[in-house]
Amino acid sequence: MSEQATSQIQPSQAVPASAPTGKPAGKGILLSDSAVQRLQLLLAERQTPDAGLRLAVKGGGCSGLQYAMEWAEKPRERDKVFERDGVRVFVDPKSYLYLMGTELVYEETLMASGFKLQNPNVKAACGCGESFTI
Repeated sequence: MSEQATSQIQPSQAVPASAPTGKPAGKGILLSDSAVQRLQLLLAERQTPDAGLRLAVKGGGCSGLQYAMEWAEKPRERDKVFERDGVRVFVDPKSYLYLMGTELVYEETLMASGFKLQNPNVKAACGCGESFTI
């Protein structure tokens, strides 16, 4: 049997903007309303409603670590699976250690739009915002 963990994430579990940084705000990956809505739209456009978004942390960048996001048709055997309103996010066990308490949000501004990870574990980030240190 696989060691998958499935969590139902409720909007009330979102990390408040004033949460202290430097230590995990809680376990799991939180999905904001904006992220859920955008992922639902993208999955419908792709016509892959059972797929999910894979989040990972990889070595690289100015500060040593960087995030990676990609589509995945299904979770891998040891992935942790977080689900809210039919949207699934897959995280490998090693990346999960760096991502505990992170909230995935989708932002749309005049200058840019995209997914952003609000990670309470980050101690420092590079100037361009693409990499971080824990």
